[in-house]
Amino acid sequence: MSDMSLYLAIALLPLAGSLLAGLFGNMIGRAGAHTVTILGVAISAVLSGYVLWGFIDGSRTRFDDNAYTWLTMGGIEFSVGFLIDTLSAMMMVVITSVSLLVHIYTIGYMHDEETGYQRFFSYISLFTFSMLMLVMSNNFIQLFFGWEAVGLVSYLLIGFYFKRESAIFSGLKAFLANRVGDFGFLLGIGLVLAYFGGSLRYQDVFAYLPNVVGMKIFGSADLITVTCLLLFVGAMGKSAQFPLHVWLPDSMEGPTPISALIHAATMVTAGLFMVSRMSPIYELSTTALSFIMIIGAITALFMGFLGTIQTDIKRVVAYSTLSQLGYMTVALGVSAYSIAMFHVMTHAFFKALLFLAAGSVIIGMHHDQDMRHMGNMKKYMPITWITMLIGNLSLIGTPLFSGFYSKDSIIEAVQLSHLPGSGFAYFAVLASVFVTAFYAFRQYFMVFHGKEKWRELPEHHDDHHDEGHHHGLGKNDNPHESPLVVTIPLILLAIPSFIIGYIVIEPMLYGDFFKGVIYVNNEIHPVMEHMKEEFHGPVAMLSHSLHSPVLYLAIAGVLSAWFLYIKAPHLPAKIASAFSPIYKLLDNKYYLDIIYYNVFAKGSRALGTFFWKVGDTAIIDNGIVNGSAKLVGAVAAQVRKMQTGFIYTYAAFMVFGVLVLIVAFFWSLWFQ
Repeated sequence: MSDMSLYLAIALLPLAGSLLAGLFGNMIGRAGAHTVTILGVAISAVLSGYVLWGFIDGSRTRFDDNAYTWLTMGGIEFSVGFLIDTLSAMMMVVITSVSLLVHIYTIGYMHDEETGYQRFFSYISLFTFSMLMLVMSNNFIQLFFGWEAVGLVSYLLIGFYFKRESAIFSGLKAFLANRVGDFGFLLGIGLVLAYFGGSLRYQDVFAYLPNVVGMKIFGSADLITVTCLLLFVGAMGKSAQFPLHVWLPDSMEGPTPISALIHAATMVTAGLFMVSRMSPIYELSTTALSFIMIIGAITALFMGFLGTIQTDIKRVVAYSTLSQLGYMTVALGVSAYSIAMFHVMTHAFFKALLFLAAGSVIIGMHHDQDMRHMGNMKKYMPITWITMLIGNLSLIGTPLFSGFYSKDSIIEAVQLSHLPGSGFAYFAVLASVFVTAFYAFRQYFMVFHGKEKWRELPEHHDDHHDEGHHHGLGKNDNPHESPLVVTIPLILLAIPSFIIGYIVIEPMLYGDFFKGVIYVNNEIHPVMEHMKEEFHGPVAMLSHSLHSPVLYLAIAGVLSAWFLYIKAPHLPAKIASAFSPIYKLLDNKYYLDIIYYNVFAKGSRALGTFFWKVGDTAIIDNGIVNGSAKLVGAVAAQVRKMQTGFIYTYAAFMVFGVLVLIVAFFWSLWFQ
C-alpha cells in the first residue's frame, strides 16, 4: 500500500462507516450500525498506530503531498492533501484510539435508547472523520473544512435529543459561539492568502515568511501579529477560551459518550493543534504569544472556580476541561508547543476516562446526574470507583500519574518565561493547582464516599437533566456496576492515564520527536532550552516535585475537599451563605450568559429591527424603490399637461426655446 493510499484509508474509513450507519441504518439495524462504525474506526486506529510507530523507529519520513486538486482560481490551487509528521501522527493515534473506546462504550450507554441509536453512531464516526481531516491537512482550506465539519457535527450531537428545548438551545449556543471564532479564523486565512505569497499550502506560507516580516497593514499594525491574533480567535472558539468558552459546559446536554469525545481528544484540541502547527508564524510575534498566554491563564483559573460549585457530575468534568485547556493555551503562549501537545495527549486519556466513568455512575444511578443524590458508590461500583480515582489523580497532577508530567512541565515553563504578563500567568496556573484538586476530589468524595443520599430523597425525583429515561434510584434500590462493554473502555483508558506520561516525556519534550515539525526561536523564547538543561529524567522530576509548591497545593486541595464534604458536610452551605455575593457570581457564571443574551442576542434583534424598519422599509422600500417610482409619476403628471394638442401651445414653446438659445449665445460672448 502506498503512503497516499494508507492516509486516505485512515481518513475515509470512519466516513464510510458513518455513511453506512446513517443512510442504511434501518436496513442493517442497531448491531449493523455499531459494527460498521467500530470496524472503520478500529482499522483507522490500527493504521494510525502503524504510522506513528514508523516515525518512532525511523522507518517513516515526513509526507506532504496533494491527493486531489478540486479548484484552480487565479493561479491559486485549492487541494485536498496530507501533511503527515510526528505531530499529526500523534494526534491521529489519540483521536482514533479515544474515539474507538467511545464507540465501544456507546453500545452499553445507549442500549436503552428507543430511537436514534444508528444516527448517534453515524454522527460520532463522522466526527472522527472530520477531526482526522483537520489534523492531517497540508493547507488552510482543508484545515478550515475539518474545522467547520467538527463544528457542524458537534451541533448535531449536542442537540441529539432534539425534542428537548434545552438541547436545542445548547446546540445553537455552541454553533453561534463557534461562528464568532470562525469569523476571526476566516479573516486570518484571508490575510494569509492576500499577503503570504498567494498560496494556502503550509510549506509555501512558511517559506514566504521572511518576505512579510515587519510589514504593516491598517496603518501601523504588524501584519504577522494581526494574522496570528485572528487565527487565534478561531482557536478561542474551538478550544473554548475565555470569553468564547460559554458553549462548552452546555454541551453536556448531549449524551455522555459525545461529551468525552468533544472534551477529550477532538474538537477542543483543534485550536491548540492549529497554533502548534503554525508555530513558525507565531514565533515571529511576541505580542500574539503574550496575548495567548494571558487568555489561557484567565481561562485556567476562573473556569476552575466555576467547577467548585457544580452539582451535576458531568459539569464538574466539563469545567475541568475548560481549566485544562487554559493550561495548554498558556504553554502555547510561552512557546512550549511540545509541552502543550504533550498535555493534549495525556489530557485526552484521563479526561475521556473521567467522562466515561461519570457516565458509568449515571447509568448506575438510573440516569441521575446530581451529585447531591449520590454517596458511597464505591461499595456498589468498584471498577468505576478505582478508574475514576485514577482519572482524578492524573487530573490534579499526582506524581507518577500522566497528568503530573505534563502539568508540572507547563507550570515550570511559565515560571521560566519573561513574556509580558508571565507573572500573572504563573500565579494563575499555580493557584489553579489547588482549585483543580479541590473540585476534582469534591466530586470524588460526594459520589463515592459518605452517606447514600438517594435513600433520603422522595421517590422518582426529577429535578435534573434527563436523557429520556426514568430518573433516580428508589429508597430501597442499590446501584450496580456497569456491564463489561462500559467498564472495559474505562480500564483501557486508565492504563495510559497512569503510565503514558512517564514513557513519552523525554522523547517528546527533550528528544527529537518534534524536530523539524514544531519551530521555536530559542534566542527570543528560550524556555524550552532552559528546561532541557534542567531536565534529568522522569525519576528526577518526581524527586524534584517534593521541593515544589505544586505538590503541596494539590494535597491542600484534596484535604480541603475531604474536610468539607466528608468530615464537616454541613460547612459548605454555611460558607456559601456567608459569601453569598461570590457564590452568586460563580453560580451565574460571571453573568457572561446574561450579558451575551441581553447585549448580543437582544441587541442584535433590536439592531435587526432598526435596519428592517428604517433601512429596509423606510429608506430602501419607501424611499429608493417606491420613492423613485412616485417621483417619476409626479414629474410625468406635470409634463403630461404640456401635451395639449393645440398648435399655438407648441408654437409658444418653440419661441421660448429660441429665446433661450439667443440668451445663451450672448451670455457666452459676454464671458469670453
